[in-house]
Amino acid sequence: MPVSGGEDPMSQVRQMLRELLVGRENAEGFFCLCVSVLGHNDTRTHFLPLIQLLATDHNRLHTTLTSIYLEYFSKDEDDELAVALALSLLEVKGQQQTNTKPLFLDPKLQGQTDTQATATYRPQNSSIQSQSVSPNGSSSQPPPAPLPTGASYAQLAAVGGRRQTQAQHQDSTSPRRSSGHGSSPQTESQRVDQSEKPKRSKNRRQRRKGYGQQVVGVPRCPSAPPPVLLWFRRDLRLHDNPAVIGSLEAGGPVIPVFIWCPEEEEGPGVTVAMGGACKFWLHQALSCLSSALEHIGSHLVFLRPDEEREGIGSSLLALRSLVRETGAQTVLASALYEPWLRERDQVVVSALQKDRVEVNMVHSYCLRDPYTVTTEGVGLRGIGSVSHFMSCCQMNPGPGLGVPLDPPISLPSPSVWPRGCPLEGLGLARMPCRKDGTTIDWAANIRSSWDFSEEGAQSRLEAFLNDGVYRYEKESGRADAPNTSCLSPYLHFGQLSARWLLWDTKGARCRSPKFIRKLAWRDLAYWQLTLFPDLPWESLRPPYKALRWSNERGHLKAWQKGRTGYPLVDAAMRQLWLTGWMNNYMRHVVASFLIAYLHLPWQEGYRWFQDTLVDADVAIDAMMWQNGGMCGLDHWNFVMHPVDAAMTCDPYGSYVRKWCPELAVLHDDHIHKPWKCPASMLRRAGVVLGQSYPERVVTDLEERRSQSLQDVALVRRRFGQYVDPCSGCDLVPLPPRLVSEAMGGGMVNTGGQFLLPVITRMEFKHQSDDPDAAFNPYNAVLKGYVSRRRNETIAFLNQTDFTASVINEGAERRERQEQDQRRMEGLPRPLAVERRGKRTPAAKDRFSTVPGGVATSHK
Repeated sequence: MPVSGGEDPMSQVRQMLRELLVGRENAEGFFCLCVSVLGHNDTRTHFLPLIQLLATDHNRLHTTLTSIYLEYFSKDEDDELAVALALSLLEVKGQQQTNTKPLFLDPKLQGQTDTQATATYRPQNSSIQSQSVSPNGSSSQPPPAPLPTGASYAQLAAVGGRRQTQAQHQDSTSPRRSSGHGSSPQTESQRVDQSEKPKRSKNRRQRRKGYGQQVVGVPRCPSAPPPVLLWFRRDLRLHDNPAVIGSLEAGGPVIPVFIWCPEEEEGPGVTVAMGGACKFWLHQALSCLSSALEHIGSHLVFLRPDEEREGIGSSLLALRSLVRETGAQTVLASALYEPWLRERDQVVVSALQKDRVEVNMVHSYCLRDPYTVTTEGVGLRGIGSVSHFMSCCQMNPGPGLGVPLDPPISLPSPSVWPRGCPLEGLGLARMPCRKDGTTIDWAANIRSSWDFSEEGAQSRLEAFLNDGVYRYEKESGRADAPNTSCLSPYLHFGQLSARWLLWDTKGARCRSPKFIRKLAWRDLAYWQLTLFPDLPWESLRPPYKALRWSNERGHLKAWQKGRTGYPLVDAAMRQLWLTGWMNNYMRHVVASFLIAYLHLPWQEGYRWFQDTLVDADVAIDAMMWQNGGMCGLDHWNFVMHPVDAAMTCDPYGSYVRKWCPELAVLHDDHIHKPWKCPASMLRRAGVVLGQSYPERVVTDLEERRSQSLQDVALVRRRFGQYVDPCSGCDLVPLPPRLVSEAMGGGMVNTGGQFLLPVITRMEFKHQSDDPDAAFNPYNAVLKGYVSRRRNETIAFLNQTDFTASVINEGAERRERQEQDQRRMEGLPRPLAVERRGKRTPAAKDRFSTVPGGVATSHK
């Protein structure tokens, strides 16, 4: 048993064990050094008892060492002779560091230096390392018989006999395949090159550096951290992505993967979670993310489970297959909050944990995890409004948001990537074909209108914070000006995190509370979806399910194609079809027209939006269409007029001229109502109603609106059990989660069902109380305004006029009282006071005009 420096061998082994536990040594190196210090027989006897203490606290390391031990001592006699030779060579190398005289251990090695003798067993190691994967994914030569996992110098020598035949067939000219037993003689230059190779200590450092570069999908060294599966879903970014940072902290190679299972994206009802425009954006975003990963030395693996396996569990099957192929023991992903996707994720987590795979779902999609929001301390009054939701978050704060995370500089890569399919194989951007075989590129305008990359999201945010945010608070409804951020698609696909957006917005020079409030609306939508999983297809207010909707399919087609005859509505719908987006104000306009004037069900609008919007979000669209369709938790307290709303969003007709070019020549006064334009002006503009531009699908807007109110009053009277007799508000059945949070508190229990009064539009209450009234004082139709500043100016002038009139009336009243008093007392009239001349009001000087007729001449 070799002993160096007179130190006890077992003390040396224990010292090396401590080095192993602190990470300064790997398992294979530790075992090789044990063999060197203790010898072959003592290692066989004492090694297993020595590592038995690791079985409790370091079970994985104990298993690795045990497997190395069993594999090492399962060799035949030839292998043991090769091991003895390797150990002798190691001793020679150690002695040569202090003695320059060469030592020869075997007659067969006479005439060779120590480094040349080392080359006797080095070809086996070189043959293993040379089996790297070529750029096209295939190895450059037939793979040799498998070595023990994490093969060390001694183990390489132990299998030298079995590799001897394979080494003879390798290229003798390659310096990495230098001659071994039975190989061709070396040239003098090759011997010189080998004699200049680094010593043992440097070879060990190089061996550690080359960890995990073999053909199999698991790391070469069993003690090295296994790969980590980074499961991308709707977090297609590197900036501020906790899942990406978590995969780096795991310490192993990171394998980014995207699994496309369209059946899993859909809920049990009609959700249209992934429409055509969303799929196209997803395709482009995945392409950009793949390029970004390749830029930092990684790669995105695309997977689509087999057609016959699609459905519930297909993501689980794909992940299990990846785990088997790569040896991964950790999966990280960003959490999703749709109830059906959360249920899918719970099944995946449970199944993989049974397979001893750790799964971490990281919260980052919303500012607040919707499953942690509670109404404790706030109550249920006003539920559905963003104010109530923000109060709930303030009264029950969750963990802090923290600081946005910087993107990684690089990602550790595995030696061999798992098999996947090309991005085109997912079928996300597949275009239809005509009968003649030509392709219909319906996404050409979408492609030219957006930058789909993560850098594009950052650029839009920076541009908005430098310009549009200054006008957002009062002019966000303008469709003819770039006053909005256009960040919704980036938020939906996770190319921009909500935390990053909030952080930058609060750090900007101009803070917009209205813009920050939009992020609260987004979280509110997901909270409602967690409370009511059937939000995308089922009306929350039971009476409104019986509303009498129109079945005029022609009106629906006209609305979808932007041919209703109302220019503002048509311009918005054409913008939606061509670019996949419209601002929030225009979404209200087209939704009000569909529901209040065409009497079409809100589900039709929701499905069309989900199919054509690039930012189509199930939670947000479902909540907004439910509210607009009069059956959500919060009634919209307004209805957008299809003509008068243009005074707010397009006062000069620029928006209509852009998307309805056939009306571009019309004057500003008629462009939003061409049916009122004189025939001569229409002829000069080249507009023929019914030909170049469609006729109106409905003409009497007031009658259509009145009929809508009567339908609401009818269902409220018909289902009186869902109307609170005290407040006149609608009653909504509470989900069990809210019932468990707050029992009682104004709720009515009917047949085991808890009903809660919710926000109800005042005009509905008045219409229900007096259905035959000719006038409703709570009319919710907005007439529009040119700008809030104009309205504020008018209000200021009116207030000034009112104040001046009151002052003047008071002065005249006091003057009359003095005159009456003088007459009663018989006093003479006071002498006339010479008045100072008044400034003549100018036509453009509105503030010089004295209101109330005060500026009268005094003679």
